[in-house]
Amino acid sequence: MTDQTPTPQHEQAQPTPFAGRWRALGVIAVAQLLTALDATIVNIALPTAQQDLGFGDGGRQWVITAYTLTFAGLLLIGGRIADRVGRRTALLGGLGGFALASAIAGSAPTFEVLIAGRALQGACAAVLAPAALSSIAVMFTDARERGRAFAVYGAVASSGAIVGLVVGGALTELVSWRWCLLVNVMFALGALVAGIGLLPRSEPHPGVPLPFVSAALATAGLAGLVYGAAHAAEHGWTDPGVWGPGVAGLSLLAAFVVRQSRSAAPMLPLGLFADRRRVLAYVAIASGVVASFGLSLMLTYYFQAVLGWSPLHTGVAFLPLSVAVSVSGYAVSGTLARTTSPRWLVAGGLALAAAGIGLLATLGLGSGYLTTVLPAMSLLGLGMGGIFTPAIQVVTSGVSPRDAGIAAAVANVAMQVGSSVGVAVLNSIAVAATRSYVGSPDPRAALVHGYATSAAWVAGGLTVVVVLVAAGLTGRTGGVASASTPPVSRNQEGATR
Repeated sequence: MTDQTPTPQHEQAQPTPFAGRWRALGVIAVAQLLTALDATIVNIALPTAQQDLGFGDGGRQWVITAYTLTFAGLLLIGGRIADRVGRRTALLGGLGGFALASAIAGSAPTFEVLIAGRALQGACAAVLAPAALSSIAVMFTDARERGRAFAVYGAVASSGAIVGLVVGGALTELVSWRWCLLVNVMFALGALVAGIGLLPRSEPHPGVPLPFVSAALATAGLAGLVYGAAHAAEHGWTDPGVWGPGVAGLSLLAAFVVRQSRSAAPMLPLGLFADRRRVLAYVAIASGVVASFGLSLMLTYYFQAVLGWSPLHTGVAFLPLSVAVSVSGYAVSGTLARTTSPRWLVAGGLALAAAGIGLLATLGLGSGYLTTVLPAMSLLGLGMGGIFTPAIQVVTSGVSPRDAGIAAAVANVAMQVGSSVGVAVLNSIAVAATRSYVGSPDPRAALVHGYATSAAWVAGGLTVVVVLVAAGLTGRTGGVASASTPPVSRNQEGATR
């Protein structure tokens, strides 16, 4: 009755699973939590940080995008680094680098040092994330255990950004905005020490090339898209400073695809996208992140700018969303994944998320937290677990251990592109709707109208994705024959570097 994702034959053939895999999963979960947490933990702290360091309104977005840009742009080569040096080495090195970057950003005396620290955090996260996800895919060879492990990972991945809002609000109000960054140092170093003893040794593949030209094309292309989308809110979509970088970004990404298609050892094996199920899983992941980040950003401003809540009050208000995500990701999807097709889990999760965001499209000045916001957050949170856990299993199915890092990296690229480009576009929609509002003279009414309009666009987009997933996420995920990296030759990309 179901179209369960099969366990690849090369993994079924492994007779002895790693004995300490569940303890190692704890280290991996902390690493994933750090990468997800830092996408949002400084959001609520931004006004305080701006006042402390004295930077202008135009610089605020770079505290966030410096992290997400380097994260998204370097994830592909980060996956190849994990394949080349081994997952254990990549995880430990990424944790050490993340601790250092967090210390730099948290103690930054100037705005420029803060941005540099955030960018370095993103670069380290680009190595951590694919190494963590591919480690789960390789360590857990039993289908039932793998489902439980991915449920844990999915809950952490989907709730980390929301937890960041809660923790960021508490630290900003009770201690200092700097501790939103410095807290990472303790967790990263703790995970590093634990990982030395708990993580299994993994075989490196020194023949896997590191194509720096392709990495530069991908990074610059994504940066152009995010830069253009982020500036649309201020200048409008027709401004050359908006569509110019966007066109340049698309051109660079097109050049990247052409280069990959002609390479004997591509950084991104295009065979990953030959399977319809895997492509739809990537789309579902990106769509879920747009919904989650869109709601959290919109409600952050709604709570503070419209309702006048404090950072701590705002953070606490997000707790129900975090709880719903965790419950759904672990208790629900972890159980249902063994008996229910990923097709219906992902489609159902997207439908719940669309319903939650659609409820926010009715937001008005008279809307209450208990009657509108709380139900919307609960629906979205329950939907997130249904999206991420089974979609991640589909993404990593049929990929050999040699290419597990790059398959995982693309899933994380989908997350970061969804958060960066998606949120920038939605923010521009909200700003445009606010400016064109002609109703109540209360300026707060215009803000709420902008938030509701943005929510309506998200709900509509999610509905389209629900239909695509329900219709197309059928059958079984095929292997990725073209993803295997052949021996290095002088014609292969990166061989001379």
